[in-house]
Amino acid sequence: QVQLVESGGGLVQAGGSLRLSCVASAKFFSIYDMGWYRQAPGNQRELVAAITSDGSTNYADSVKGRFTISRDNAKNTAYLQMNSLKPEDTAVYYCRIQKSYTYYWGQGTQVTVSS
Repeated sequence: QVQLVESGGGLVQAGGSLRLSCVASAKFFSIYDMGWYRQAPGNQRELVAAITSDGSTNYADSVKGRFTISRDNAKNTAYLQMNSLKPEDTAVYYCRIQKSYTYYWGQGTQVTVSS
């Protein structure tokens, strides 16, 4: 069992920035792929950004050029730097850790962007 703890959410005005953090209890964090997902009310959970164990990244089209995912294996932590935030980015953001077909979710952190 891997536990994930997200932090860094909050209320920000449009155009502002936030950095989300996700700390994992995984013993060998570096071998896991990490992802950030979000879910807005009435919507399905969607992938925002992902980073593999070897550092490859991919992003949803809606956040390309504004969000950056990164990881610090020494700290067992994944980050999501969110710049130029828009009201449509408002959602609960979840961290996910995955190895092969096994994955775990964090509890989520609320991000609210006011116009």
